[in-house]
Amino acid sequence: MGLSFDKLKKELSKRNIALSHQRLKVLEYLADNRCHPTADQIYVALKRQIPTLSKTTVYNTLKILGEAGMVKAITIEDNETRYDIDCKDHGHFKCESCGTIYDFSIDLDSMKSGDLNGFKIRDKDVYFKGICPSCLSLTGS
Repeated sequence: MGLSFDKLKKELSKRNIALSHQRLKVLEYLADNRCHPTADQIYVALKRQIPTLSKTTVYNTLKILGEAGMVKAITIEDNETRYDIDCKDHGHFKCESCGTIYDFSIDLDSMKSGDLNGFKIRDKDVYFKGICPSCLSLTGS
């Protein structure tokens, strides 16, 4: 995405979201760390820079950013939610060996929704699981 700190501030302002230092840092972290982090990972990383930061603030910020369409929650596993600053349509692949989540391009608009005529679709998510090329090369499989 390559958003600068100034662009992030403008985007928050445009969406009428208060420009708190903590919100900006969470958004900046997501822009700089495209690893689909959990809220806990964001908290641990930012706690060093912002000693007064609480987990509640991180969760609330992610909720506000999600509602504003600036961050997308990814639930590729039932036991964890990860966050992605890239909100345009794309799929996610999670390596079952190393746990890395990769983005991949997919045309979700061209996918047939068959039996969903008359339904209002609000969200489209595509998740694949398997073994990534790096892990495959380690195992030789």
